[in-house]
Amino acid sequence: MIKKQFLFALVLLLLIPVASMMGGVMLNLIHPEWAAGHPNYARNFHLLSVVRIVSWLACEAVAGLLWLLACFLVIRSKQRSLLWMILAAFGPFGFAVLAVLDDQAPTETDRYARFVRGLNKFVRVGYELGSFVIVWLLAYQAMVLMRNVIVVCQSIATGMSIAQVIQLQNASGGMWAFGEMIEIMFMVILFYVLRPIVFNVVTRLMGMMAASKTA
Repeated sequence: MIKKQFLFALVLLLLIPVASMMGGVMLNLIHPEWAAGHPNYARNFHLLSVVRIVSWLACEAVAGLLWLLACFLVIRSKQRSLLWMILAAFGPFGFAVLAVLDDQAPTETDRYARFVRGLNKFVRVGYELGSFVIVWLLAYQAMVLMRNVIVVCQSIATGMSIAQVIQLQNASGGMWAFGEMIEIMFMVILFYVLRPIVFNVVTRLMGMMAASKTA
């Protein structure tokens, strides 16, 4: 069993892109030009602009708060000092360090904690370095898959060909590259959270299958 704090951290991480997308939605929904044709146009335009930016900043602040809470719960689940919260400032690289910290009080049923504790020092270093590389490769492939899905969905929604959608993306290459970088970093963090969960689930299922064969 994975500790509840770790599972709550996973839920909070999944809410981060929701909060960020809500910020984009608010930017698109609120148009300062709504003030056109009304009295006090200048004042209303300014107010709508302020509301638009404040709404976006509020959503981004919520996303940042969710990130800090997720890091806090990971640290608490491992019974570590809150000084480790400093690593939250380093994004996925800092989270990778938090994820590999040994649990000071693992539960008896946490197979993953027992597995990493059973590795000697050099094997553990090789395991973590290999995991780091694999996680980043998987995150990149997940981003590529998501990009292809978005292209197909936009092609269906707009009636444009896939080639035309790709051309539009290439025209705003800088924006798309930044967005894809954010997606990769989020996937890295998510995969690190899922790693012990998947390990525990798989090993538990394997144990149940082995027990059923011997029964």
